[in-house]
Amino acid sequence: MIAATARQLMRSVRSATLATAAHDAAGWPYASLVTTACDIDGSPILLLSTLADHTRNLAADPRASLLFEAATRRSNPQTGPRVSVVGTIAPADEPRLRRRFLARHPAADLYAGFADFGIFQMHVQRAHYVGGFARAAWIEAQRFCIPAELSAAFAAGEDEALALLNDRHGAALQALAGKTMRRGAWTAAGLDPDGCDLQCGAKTARLSFAETIPALAALPAAVDRLLRETRRHPD
Repeated sequence: MIAATARQLMRSVRSATLATAAHDAAGWPYASLVTTACDIDGSPILLLSTLADHTRNLAADPRASLLFEAATRRSNPQTGPRVSVVGTIAPADEPRLRRRFLARHPAADLYAGFADFGIFQMHVQRAHYVGGFARAAWIEAQRFCIPAELSAAFAAGEDEALALLNDRHGAALQALAGKTMRRGAWTAAGLDPDGCDLQCGAKTARLSFAETIPALAALPAAVDRLLRETRRHPD
């Protein structure tokens, strides 16, 4: 499903290009680099300073676009996947969103508490996914985002599920992390239907499920499936 593929790309990267409309009279488009995380439903989360130009732009006009990509390191970037998400960005004071952002960017804890910094979230309107040449499609928000009921269930049970995942499936996490990352004491720090965020000290990584899971109860089976795939294809 193209929506899940686009979400997986967003969740796997840790930065994006933010496009806003300049707040001055000229109103020129303004592009800047921002670090990002994703909420359970896939909507982007940002930690922004009120002193930054892009934040001032959003205060005047909350409409924005975020470009996530895994293409620039290819010999021909046009063959690489990318997704542009459009919507409105506004401050969000829910503590859960701050925890999700810091699970992807632990080093940001050094300045996240500064008076001029705050958590913002995009309310997604549409997404445009490009998988390479002649592979492009617009995705409306109702298809792009994880349904509200499923997102709410994950939000309510995330802390307990993370504790169980680290306690009962810690060895599996180490095996999965060790396949593509430096070995270490990796723990699950964030969870959503598309996968989980791993953390080892200041290092972070993304563990993507083979497919979007329909409930928290399907989490152990999703991890076991990834582990079986790892054993089947060790290289």
